Amino acid sequence: MSIRLHNTLTGNKEDFVPLHDKKVGMYVCGVTVYDLSHIGHARSAIVFDTIYRYFRYCGYEVTFVRNFTDVDDKIIKRANEEGVDTKTIAEKYISEFNIDMGKLGLEKPSVEPRATDHIPEMIRLISALVQKGFAYQSGGDVFFSVQKFKDYGKLSKRDLEEMQAGARVEIDEKKENPLDFALWKASKPGEPFWESPWGKGRPGWHIECSVMSQKYLGETLDIHGGGRDLIFPHHENEIAQSEAATGKTFVRYWVHNGFVNINKEKMSKSLGNILTIREILKDWHPEVLRLFFLSHHYRSPVDYSEDSFGEAQKGLDRFYTTIHEIQEELKRPLVSQSKVDPTAIENCRSVIESFPARFEEAMDDDFNTAQALGYFYDLQTQLNSLLSLSKGRPTEEMISMLKQGLNHFSMKGWVFGLFREDPERYLAQRKKEGLKRLNLTEQTILQLIEERNLARKAKNWKRADEIRNDLLSKGVVLEDTPSGTTWKVK
Repeated sequence: MSIRLHNTLTGNKEDFVPLHDKKVGMYVCGVTVYDLSHIGHARSAIVFDTIYRYFRYCGYEVTFVRNFTDVDDKIIKRANEEGVDTKTIAEKYISEFNIDMGKLGLEKPSVEPRATDHIPEMIRLISALVQKGFAYQSGGDVFFSVQKFKDYGKLSKRDLEEMQAGARVEIDEKKENPLDFALWKASKPGEPFWESPWGKGRPGWHIECSVMSQKYLGETLDIHGGGRDLIFPHHENEIAQSEAATGKTFVRYWVHNGFVNINKEKMSKSLGNILTIREILKDWHPEVLRLFFLSHHYRSPVDYSEDSFGEAQKGLDRFYTTIHEIQEELKRPLVSQSKVDPTAIENCRSVIESFPARFEEAMDDDFNTAQALGYFYDLQTQLNSLLSLSKGRPTEEMISMLKQGLNHFSMKGWVFGLFREDPERYLAQRKKEGLKRLNLTEQTILQLIEERNLARKAKNWKRADEIRNDLLSKGVVLEDTPSGTTWKVK
């Protein structure tokens, strides 16, 4: 089955056919570097990191370009507030962005261009648009004339006449039409500027992505992605200026991820509910963030809450527990045969062996990570059943199946950026965090377990149950296994 993806331009799922066999050119709009990245940036980054990984998993050679906008009104404002130049602000927040993305375990894109490194190319593209009659100079500014581009609105499904009638664009006497957008802005006192045929100034926001994407991927891109908020006007304007300049299709497949809400409210600065990645990672493991987002289809809106992240944390803990238990079982000596119901073994085998095909089927269907994760949970359930059947006495057949399951977690987990930690270290850290929350020490728990073991040995079942129940009431669960009693924080 070939990969099918939802194309925002057509509104349909389409078979993905790259321009060049087994090669993918993908451009994703990056951040404007004036502040720390927030949870919305994290979603887009994780979505396209997963798509990037899956194409590579499928054997494609991927050129993934994600840019930095390092000159912008917001950057200038922040620089003025801090009394530094815009380059200082940009460098600071590019560094902070890289720290956050590193913690989230993102693969580095093939290219990470900066807008200010491509000013000459932008000037050339703007000049071409002026020469072809799609753009005009007004004062020191240059604007794109949307009326000259007949397909304007095709991505966002907006009618130009209706947009003009309902335009709520700040009146600018320099524009011929309120919807025309700036390609070049004349410099104001104290702002960074570059020399151009129209005087000193700087590029508009939209032009940079057309230039950088085409420089590294060619005049026609396989995939262009970003958040839904970029469909209009940013991506609509990219199409207009790019196709007007080249006369060619700019992008073949447009891919957009859904919004992130905070406790059922839209995330916005006016509501004061912006959550930075840095703030979230103080309380949650980075893979919790990944698991939470991948539990939803990338095009669907998601709602962040403490409860939703708590559920993702529990799911991640269970995965790591299963992986650790498999690793421990693989260390045990083999037995030649086992009195296990063969039907139960075959049920486990069926799920384990069919997992790769089901995982790929889900991902081929518009990168349906939610469905694929459902298959991960099915796999985990069967592996836990297999561990129960083994009971510390695995046969060669069981060991083979457990190894196969472990390999699935490794290979398919890589696509999702999950299960990157050493399970023993991860679970030890989770225990440590849990004990801190419960105000208990590991030494106290181990002493109570030893007391319980002595009580059981003396057949003092009442005292043994009292210790178990007392710990349970405090949030500590005891589990009796063939190799001894273990504990975990509830």
